[in-house]
Amino acid sequence: MRIWLSQHQDAARLALRRLAAAPVNSLLSLLAIGIALALPAGGQMLLANALQLSGTTSAVPQISVFMATNAERQAATEIGERLGRHAGVKQVLFVPREETLARMKSGPGLREVIEALPANPFPDAFVVSVADESLAAMERLSVEFRQWPKIEHVQLDSAWVRRLDALLKLGRTTVLLLAALLGTGLIAISFSIIRMQVLTQRSEIEVSRLLGATNGYIQRPFLYFGVFLGLGGGVLAWLLVAAAALWLRAPLAELARLYDLTLALQTLGARDSALLLGFAASLGWLGAMISMRQHMQQY
Repeated sequence: MRIWLSQHQDAARLALRRLAAAPVNSLLSLLAIGIALALPAGGQMLLANALQLSGTTSAVPQISVFMATNAERQAATEIGERLGRHAGVKQVLFVPREETLARMKSGPGLREVIEALPANPFPDAFVVSVADESLAAMERLSVEFRQWPKIEHVQLDSAWVRRLDALLKLGRTTVLLLAALLGTGLIAISFSIIRMQVLTQRSEIEVSRLLGATNGYIQRPFLYFGVFLGLGGGVLAWLLVAAAALWLRAPLAELARLYDLTLALQTLGARDSALLLGFAASLGWLGAMISMRQHMQQY
């Protein structure tokens, strides 16, 4: 066991020395890999932040029922009781017009406008949670509620949430496709770099062969070289994404403030960071393995 660990330590040190021996070439290779990995990593960061926005809203399908502005409170009470007895309704939340008025007055820039109005312009409303959350069932309920007396408007509140979920699914698919394409490119980069390393160390490999070295012993430093190359590119990609997040944080916070949203751009989390580094190291190793298998057949 000690011999095995010693061999791996020696191979890792040799790979690091080969990286340091050509600093310019190594830096350019790391830049190519880092920029390629930064694109899907940045996409994942944006998706994670978009989930913050969708997470602040209720994804449970609901129907908002608005009474007519001239409807009396007794009419709202009767509609509330009728909704509570309805077989398709699971829960009813009554939102009185006074509560809506107070909430609107607390918003920036609206207080002066609302106070200038002669009367409360907001109606009583109900937020209805349904038993059957399918879109067809909710639309049927909406049509039925619109026919009830003193009801002015019925709205499906979760329609935009569903659109946001569809956009997030499209974003995830796009990020996966981009990661697959650029991952293939990373394998090709590692393959080419290891190929050049093998050609440079060809005489050393031949001498090792004559001395009885096994394929595993010869391949090990090159495999570590590929792992370190991919891992270094992954670290550089993480730094690029973190720098982009810091650069965009201030303008995004200003935009969120204008729309009265609470949203702060966060960089990659611990899980996504670990996946990025593991993905980069694995692709570097895979490119080195393919290159070494091809070249070892020549000896």
